[in-house]
Amino acid sequence: MISLISFLGPKGTFTHEAASILGQDLIPYCTIPAVMESVSNGECSLGIVPIENSIEGPVGITLDSLAHKFDLKIYKEIIIPINQNLIVNPGTKMEDIKDVYSHAQAIAQCQEFIAENKIQPHYAISTANAAKNIVGDKSKAAIGNAKVVELYDLEILESNIQDTDNNETRFVVLSKESHEKTGKDKTSIIFSIYEDRPGGLYRILGIFEKDNINLTKIESRPSKKGLGKYLFFVDFNGHQDDEVIQNILKEIKENTYFLKVLGSYPEF
Repeated sequence: MISLISFLGPKGTFTHEAASILGQDLIPYCTIPAVMESVSNGECSLGIVPIENSIEGPVGITLDSLAHKFDLKIYKEIIIPINQNLIVNPGTKMEDIKDVYSHAQAIAQCQEFIAENKIQPHYAISTANAAKNIVGDKSKAAIGNAKVVELYDLEILESNIQDTDNNETRFVVLSKESHEKTGKDKTSIIFSIYEDRPGGLYRILGIFEKDNINLTKIESRPSKKGLGKYLFFVDFNGHQDDEVIQNILKEIKENTYFLKVLGSYPEF
C-alpha cells in the first residue's frame, strides 16, 4: 500500500511542519496543484496543503483547485500556530540588515515589525526558499519558522515577530477516500446558486438553520464564469453519512445548479 505523503515544499516550510505531524515518508512538491496531482495520480496516498490563515484569510489556489481541477476529498484538517521569526546568518546584528525575504503571506503577517525596523521586504516563493537564498549575506534576513534554521545553519535573531499573537494556519489533508465517521466530524461543500433567483443564498443557509446544523465557515470565490458569479465554500458540523446531513445535501442539490461535497473528516 502506498504510504507516501506529499506536501507544499520545499522542506522547512510551515506546510512541512504540519506534514511532519502525520509521519516521516514526506515528499515536497513545488506548487499546491502539484501536491493535489500527486494524490490524484496515485504517486502519494495523502497530500497536505494550506487552505486558510487566521490573519490573511483563504488560500485561493487551494479552493480553486478543489473546485475546478481535482476530485479529491478532505480527509483530515491540521491547525498549527504560525510563529514567524527573523532568520539571519550567524553573527548578524539588526543594524546589518537591509533586506528581508519571505513568502507574501509571511511578509503580510509581519508588516509592523518590518516597518519599525526600516527593512526593505522582498517576496520569495516560500519561507524556506527565502532562508536558503540569504545564506552567506549578513545584509539579508528571512522570515520563517524555526525548522528552516536547522537546514541552512542559520539562527533566529528575533522570534514571534508576527503582528498578532493569534496567527494560525489551517491545513487540509487530501485523499481519494472519504474519512469514516468518528462522532465529531465536519463536512465541507461547494455550491453555486441560481443568479436569477433573489434570496438564493439566504434560502440555502435556511436549510441548515431548519435542522439546527452549525456552520463553521462560509467563503465565496469567483466562479470564473463572469462577473457576479460566485462559488460558496461552506463547512458545517456533521458527517455526510448522517441521515440529517444526507437530507440537507439532497435539499441543497435541488436548489442549486452546482454542488460538490469535498468530504467529511474529524474536527481538529
